[in-house]
Order: sequence, then structure tokens, then C-alpha cells
Amino acid sequence: MILWKEIDVTTTVRIELKDVTAQVSATLTKSDVKNGTCYVYVPHTTAGVTINENADPDVVGDLLATLEELVPVQGDYRHVEGNSDAHMKASMMGFSQIIPIMEGKLALGTWQGIYFCEFDGPRKRKMLIGITG
Repeated sequence: MILWKEIDVTTTVRIELKDVTAQVSATLTKSDVKNGTCYVYVPHTTAGVTINENADPDVVGDLLATLEELVPVQGDYRHVEGNSDAHMKASMMGFSQIIPIMEGKLALGTWQGIYFCEFDGPRKRKMLIGITG
């Protein structure tokens, strides 16, 4: 059996990495699962999810700067909606993550956090969290 919960994520700027570790952990706490798997899924084509360091905010800044350098907002794109870069950045980051659950906690590394990746904001988005165990 898997428990799915949908949570809202509100972003405030066009490109943003928002730490959602607390929301994912809160969903796990409500589930009473001690050992299993946590799935995090973003059902959008211009947003994604990643796991990375959440102790030093410069890491997030470096990630965003590198993505912008690799895939600039303005480019020789064919997609006419003006958000081609957002589609590519989201695909690069990915739309899902799997995190082991051990002893009732997310088995994240000491410095790891879960980030919702917004590339076409600001928007009100959805994120699905699945807990199985």
C-alpha cells in the first residue's frame, strides 16, 4: 500500500529552488511508516525536484547560475510560449526523487535537503509525496 499526499508549493520568482524538506518530513511523520520508501514527484513540465546541500545557500545560487549559463532564458528556441529554457532545466533536474525511510526518518545525508525547482514562476504548484513501507 502507498499513501499519496498532494501539497501546494508557491513560488515567488521565475527561477527558484525552494527547500521542501520539512513538508516531505511532515508527511512521513503523519504516516507512521518506520522503514520504507518516500517518493517525491512534480507533475509539471517547467518545474522539477532535486536533492542537494541545504546548509550553505551559496550552493543553491551556484546551481541556479550554472543552469542559467547552460540554458539561458533567451536562446534560439522554437517553442513559442517563451519558456523553452524552463522545460529544458526541469528535464535536466528531473521530476522525481526516491528517498529511503529508515527508523521513521528520511535517510538524507547530513547536509542534504529536498528542493522544489521552479523554472517558470512565480506560480502555485503541486507536489506529490508517496510513502510506502
